[in-house]
Amino acid sequence: MFGLKKSEMETKYDPKKVEEGKYEYWLKEGFFTSGDNTKIPYTIVIPPPNVTGKLHIGHACDTTLQDIIIRRKRMQGYDALWLPGMDHAGIATQAKVDAKLKTMGISRYDLGREKFLDVAWSWKKEYAEFIRKQWAALGLSLDYTKERFTLDDGMQDAVAEVFIKLYNEGLIYRGERIINWDVEAKTALSNIEVEYKDVEGAFYHFIYPFVDGEGGLEIATTRPETMFGDTAVMVHPDDERYQKYIGKDVYIPGTTRKIPVISDKYVEIGFGTGVVKVTPAHDPNDFEVGNRHNLERIICMNEDGTMNSLAGKYAGMDRFECRKQLVKDLQDAGLCPSIEKMVHSVGHSERTGVIVEPRLSKQWFVKMEPLARDVLEMQASDEPIEFIPSRFNKTLTTWLDLDTIQDWCISRQLWWGHRIPAWYRGDEVYVGKEKPAGDDWVQDEDVLDTWFSSALWPFATLGWPKDTKELERYFPTDCLVTGYDIIFFWVARMAIQSRHFMGKRPFKKCLIHGLIRDEQGRKMSKSLGNGVDPFDLINQYGCDAMRYFLTTNSTPGQDLRYSDEKMASSWNYINKIWNISRFVKINLEANNYQGEEIDYNNLNSLDKWILAKTDALIKDTDAKYDSFEFGEVARSIYNFTWDDFASKYLEMTKVDFALGDEVHKRNTCAILTKVLVTILKLLHPFMPFVTEEIYQNFYDDSITVSEWPKPTGIEFDNDEIMATDKLFEIIT
Repeated sequence: MFGLKKSEMETKYDPKKVEEGKYEYWLKEGFFTSGDNTKIPYTIVIPPPNVTGKLHIGHACDTTLQDIIIRRKRMQGYDALWLPGMDHAGIATQAKVDAKLKTMGISRYDLGREKFLDVAWSWKKEYAEFIRKQWAALGLSLDYTKERFTLDDGMQDAVAEVFIKLYNEGLIYRGERIINWDVEAKTALSNIEVEYKDVEGAFYHFIYPFVDGEGGLEIATTRPETMFGDTAVMVHPDDERYQKYIGKDVYIPGTTRKIPVISDKYVEIGFGTGVVKVTPAHDPNDFEVGNRHNLERIICMNEDGTMNSLAGKYAGMDRFECRKQLVKDLQDAGLCPSIEKMVHSVGHSERTGVIVEPRLSKQWFVKMEPLARDVLEMQASDEPIEFIPSRFNKTLTTWLDLDTIQDWCISRQLWWGHRIPAWYRGDEVYVGKEKPAGDDWVQDEDVLDTWFSSALWPFATLGWPKDTKELERYFPTDCLVTGYDIIFFWVARMAIQSRHFMGKRPFKKCLIHGLIRDEQGRKMSKSLGNGVDPFDLINQYGCDAMRYFLTTNSTPGQDLRYSDEKMASSWNYINKIWNISRFVKINLEANNYQGEEIDYNNLNSLDKWILAKTDALIKDTDAKYDSFEFGEVARSIYNFTWDDFASKYLEMTKVDFALGDEVHKRNTCAILTKVLVTILKLLHPFMPFVTEEIYQNFYDDSITVSEWPKPTGIEFDNDEIMATDKLFEIIT
């Protein structure tokens, strides 16, 4: 209902005053709560942030994009559900809690599993509340009545259900494989939790002496410390240089342990010396060779990256300290003839940053090939996940390629997470939600990969495996917003699990955004010290200015470069909108405007011109909003606001207010109000606080649940509109 506030608007936009109390008001009024069954549902699930600390600027961008979508849908009359939640983030959270305990002089092993989990849950409670405060500061219109956590009871039930069903279908198995091992966290990692970085290394050349004569075979390796796990050296069967040595034995350098010389076509004749060491327990390719030749699998390293007893005098040394000392000793013994310095790509743990160690281990795996095939078929059907931009569908399908996809290692040697629902008694294995009948059954100590549970997020958060009303109403969800860097981590796995268990895509559309980089185009990181704290920006410029900058300065899928200058210009833009609104309000008050409707029978050429331009703006921005071109939406509104409304129509109304009659003045007030409110509503998804503040200077209700602008439906005379355009060209 129209009702001008009696208090004057401040002469300058002050974001702190504007934002104060608004979020609490929105929550109290229940504006964000979904569940109106008379409306068409529209659903987004939030990519759950990790309960490990502060949200960064990437979170601010990602969640603001979602808020833009959901706020507009709510104003368009949809039953808009934006489901919030958080991820337990297994390795990351456990590492944080371990670090906290270390400052107290204790470790998780001192506490034991149960007490450690008590500490972890306390951590979760503290940081979840912190995250909610940050969500509030960002103005996110989340339905907190449906908030979920990846370790809550419902998710626990869903995860166990999925594991058991996949196991019974033969799609989950336990086996010994070479996996990526994090020596700091002492856990397995999946392939995509490994980041490859170029580091300085070397090819170390060693002589493996013959057992029955002088000389030996020269090999080159980048990992000398693994030689204590060697079970053969290998040459190509067609390499004439070495055929006479096949079947002979050599010593591992510096030891009295004998290993055979074998032949296998895996060796490249022209690469290096043409002789390679075979370490089946410490290299994935050697593991396959070992299977073909029935070689023993010998682990020479402990879980923490130190050498075990097989390393002899090097036992107990860190793997890299062992490398250094071993090379020196073999140089002294004449068994290390050369070292070639080089730079090579080495895997690092995404979670702890340490160099990953390939290691033979008994773990749980998901068979990916049949699951990937189902998703590829879905993407080729008439109901695929629609990626925006469409090129990112290729990212998904390439990762799911049936010729290259590898089975997913899902077990983690952690305490914080979903405990694997498997029990052992001797050689017996039982998989189920509850411990089986009988004595001596022991549950698996490991937990599941965090991505295993977050893969169920779009449907488990709505009540699955129970057949709930929410699941029926809101699934599949309408849109997922996420960065291109986790398409294979998360999007692919949600597609897999949703297709398998729900028979449907998890979401209809997937909007992909880029990363936020510094002004030089570098990725923001702690090591570079170039990160920008979104909450510092909010303190300086206000939430609305930050939201506007983050979501309007790049196109979908492209990276965004942070700029102080553009950040400041966003604040200036809002300040100009504030001043325009203040001008309009002063004129409405001066002319005693009471909210009368526009009299369309009493319009002059200028009135028709601005109303036609406003209709065109609504149609244009609606099309751009629907295609997620938020930068283009903002550009259209900006150009209209300055070129058409402020510079032209507002200036001309000064003449009307000075010389016009009362009837026309009142009609001018009605048009000013309509156009200004249209601008505010179109901008509300970007800048919710200031648009609410200005709107409530004119109306008694909230812009948050007001009706989205619609064109007048009037066919204005195009010649008359063009004539007015020409007039303004002449004036300019």
